[in-house]
Amino acid sequence: MDTATLITFIVYLIGMLAIGIAAYKLTSNLSDYVLGGRRLGPGVAALSAGASDMSSWLLLGLPGAVYAAGGMNQIWIAVGLTIGAYLNWQFVAKRLRSYTEKANDSITIPDFLENRFRDHKKILRMISALVILLFFTFYTASGMVGGAKLFEASFGLSYSQSLWIGAIVIISYTFLGGFLAVSWTDFIQGILMFLALIIVPIVAFTQLGGYSETVRQVGEIDPMYLDAFSGMTALGIISLLAWGLGYFGQPHIITRFMAIKSVKDVPKARFIGMTWMVFGLFGAIFTGFAGIAYFSGNPLPDGEQVFIQFADVLFNPWVSGILLAAILAAIMSTIDSQLLVSSSAVAEDIYRAVFRKEASEKELVWIGRAAVIVIALIAIALAGNPDSSVLSLVSYAWAGFGAAFGPVIILALFWKRMTGRGALAGMIVGAVTVVVWKILSTPELNEAGEVIKEAVIPFSLYEIVPGFILAWIAIMVFSLLDREPSEEIKAEFDEAARA
Repeated sequence: MDTATLITFIVYLIGMLAIGIAAYKLTSNLSDYVLGGRRLGPGVAALSAGASDMSSWLLLGLPGAVYAAGGMNQIWIAVGLTIGAYLNWQFVAKRLRSYTEKANDSITIPDFLENRFRDHKKILRMISALVILLFFTFYTASGMVGGAKLFEASFGLSYSQSLWIGAIVIISYTFLGGFLAVSWTDFIQGILMFLALIIVPIVAFTQLGGYSETVRQVGEIDPMYLDAFSGMTALGIISLLAWGLGYFGQPHIITRFMAIKSVKDVPKARFIGMTWMVFGLFGAIFTGFAGIAYFSGNPLPDGEQVFIQFADVLFNPWVSGILLAAILAAIMSTIDSQLLVSSSAVAEDIYRAVFRKEASEKELVWIGRAAVIVIALIAIALAGNPDSSVLSLVSYAWAGFGAAFGPVIILALFWKRMTGRGALAGMIVGAVTVVVWKILSTPELNEAGEVIKEAVIPFSLYEIVPGFILAWIAIMVFSLLDREPSEEIKAEFDEAARA
């Protein structure tokens, strides 16, 4: 790597650590550490939600999928995500911000579910915390893989060395500053990601002779690359569109709704967040699309490095350093949020709720920080395989959260008749369905890694679809079989809706 690129990288990393140290001084209790004291402005909330949402998947996984799969047939995933994110901002954000404050000032999703349904036995809290820890470990591992691929390609380090360097930086500022550090670093990282995904495809198209010329060159390689329906089945399109269902259940995204300063700030945050997202998604798609033409003479062995290669060959070292920092920003912005939500599940939903009800705020903050380290180490172990795919790890965790929490959150906010037993049934059915469906949908491989037996056709459907549907049905059935919620719960529901 060029010295200028290395300097840019180091300056960026020092800046992120500085934010962590500054936020450390503003973090005095668990609410500050987990939710930033509910004082995020609309811009920070929107870009923080977007950056923590997209992760390395946006700059590595999606361009890589377009490049490797051959063109525009991957556009369906962007369409599904855009619709899902908009509906999440439109319908969930205001209600969740209002309801979590009314429900005994809940600061985590398990906390909210316990308070919403008056679950004095704390079963909902425990199960939801365990679901969070399970799927976030895989999600965090995907970010670790992305970081390792970046350092490996940029610095010429081994995969193992790259994995540990990236992990140490992310753990450091999340450990120190908690939610405020995560949100402010995400805000800066979101801006970096946005600029990178605008600049790279524009410069790539220019180098290839313009958009029309790029389309012509890709069409010459294979006309089917220009067809959004090429190689797609009905199940394939439904599976890609179904990514949008995941938004309603992602704890690291919906906690931003809980932390926004006021319900009145939500429309402005929605506009900022959706603008950022649409430009970012289509920038990623066009990056992979341009890569098909640009690297046609020398195909990349790993499609998920197409953005990294563009940053290296199209720009001077200083700009290249900034663009590579944008990839690291995408990775860091998601991992830090995931580590924070996981640590809050350990501190608030397991440690205080089950083991030490009288634990002090300072003690809980340090338990949360210890959890950050432990969870990160487990994720590093999962990410140890250099052949791991960012996209496959993300898709599994995304489906797990979307199915386990999505129907629960939506119905908890909008259906007064829902009960705690219904919520518990929905969570368990959603999570178990995703795990079982994933096992059944995995093709059988030989020792060389070649597919020797494809999955049965119904199981090729993305696991979030059956998980979401069955969880929704389970909530409805078990709630209707249960006795009606108390008048106190109904009154709180109405008060939150009015607010």
